[in-house]
Amino acid sequence: MTSHFRPIIAFLLAFLCQVTILPAAIADPFKPNLLLVAVIWISLSVSSLWGAALVYLIGLLQDTVSGLYLGLNGISYLITFLVLHSIAHRLYADSRYLMTLAVFVATLACGITQLILLALFSSAGGIVASLIVALVPQSLVNSLAACLFFALLDRPVTEELG
Repeated sequence: MTSHFRPIIAFLLAFLCQVTILPAAIADPFKPNLLLVAVIWISLSVSSLWGAALVYLIGLLQDTVSGLYLGLNGISYLITFLVLHSIAHRLYADSRYLMTLAVFVATLACGITQLILLALFSSAGGIVASLIVALVPQSLVNSLAACLFFALLDRPVTEELG
């Protein structure tokens, strides 16, 4: 039962921090995308139908609150989920280092997916140029946020003996 609530709680905390706390406290180039970190964690730990629906809704929610085009984050998060979920059985998803590396690579891949979608379906050339410059710094900031996110999320449960 708690396995269904952990992704929802992780999403709610990431969404509240993404929308309320981070825009007021952190400058724009150093703002982590906590929803993408939650998407990556969900894609490596949740079943496919439940996770795909949740990830697409996370992307649509981010588009409605702070998105440029409605559906851009939803589709790119869904594509990221499908790729990561297809290779999740080959990865050791309990390692925080590997999850942090997955966040770095998936942030780059999600940004490239958004660039491709914008190049195909939009006529805004200036947006593509500004996104290319911000890919690597955004990946580094997301990786740093993922270290903290996974440390808080996957706390080991200790039991008393005796």
